[in-house]
Amino acid sequence: MAEAFAPGKCILFGEHAVVYGHPAVAIAIEQGVNVSIKKSEEWMIGGKKFDPSKHPHISHILHDLFHYKGEPLKIEIQSQLFSAAGLGSSAALSNAMGAALHKLVNPNEKLDVIKLAKLGHSAEAAAQEGRASPTDTATSSLGGCVVVSGEKIGGTEHIFDTELVTPEGKRTWSISKAILPEGVEDIWLILGFTGVASPTGKMVAGVADLLSREPHKKDVMNDINEITHRGLKALSVGNFGDVGVAMNECHEHLRSLGVSNESLDRLVEAVRPYSLGAKMTGAGGGGCMVALSKEPQRVSEQIEIAGGIPMISKLLSKGVRVL
Repeated sequence: MAEAFAPGKCILFGEHAVVYGHPAVAIAIEQGVNVSIKKSEEWMIGGKKFDPSKHPHISHILHDLFHYKGEPLKIEIQSQLFSAAGLGSSAALSNAMGAALHKLVNPNEKLDVIKLAKLGHSAEAAAQEGRASPTDTATSSLGGCVVVSGEKIGGTEHIFDTELVTPEGKRTWSISKAILPEGVEDIWLILGFTGVASPTGKMVAGVADLLSREPHKKDVMNDINEITHRGLKALSVGNFGDVGVAMNECHEHLRSLGVSNESLDRLVEAVRPYSLGAKMTGAGGGGCMVALSKEPQRVSEQIEIAGGIPMISKLLSKGVRVL
């Protein structure tokens, strides 16, 4: 048997602006997806017969990336993540599946997390009609704090570059890691799920339509870009008060783009008295918000009171790992 775990992620700064070439800052969370595989007499997944059309990520990894032609496999998946909530659950699944299959096929070969991130990105694109950002798969694979941009970002550790041919043409990205200071054990991330799925494609298309109708709104993207750079700098020196301020400002700009909603705003407002900062995370329209706080239990209570479902994660979490 081979088993692997890959974490989910949340975005601290830059969602939506990253679509227009600006950087996004994502951070791995403790919770994620666990995949175990073993040889079997027939193809099974989750106790049922494996139907490749219902599992495009796994099918792409098996047949298009690994060209697996071995015995049938029994695949078991356990997820701690809210689905379709902006936490990178499908990317975590792709990475965990890729890592577990690598262990099964190449038991004596060390896992290459950069190669895995690229394989996961390919699987995401295959399942999303040729369009996918490397943000989720890179963060899940590498762990820690990851910066994704159209160009290299100063003050970060450049890890790799990647590209994808989309229906709109070739896109390229630079993937870097932000180096956070030691001693952040008392700072926590608290996610709050609204209970409503986040329709990523719809929200991205809605922003594109808004910018075409109101070109001056492009200034909001430039403002988010400035906030992202400022927040990243504060993260790198451990100034979490300024990180929180940047999070708050980012949320207000995302609201002006129409991607937040009443349930997200309600959760954000509920936790701010007990947080350094709070904002929606991901595409919006539902999904999750995230708070940075030294009082995780207090924030969790406020999320529940406001009608959300809380999840607590430490600030620095490791990337994919074989178990």
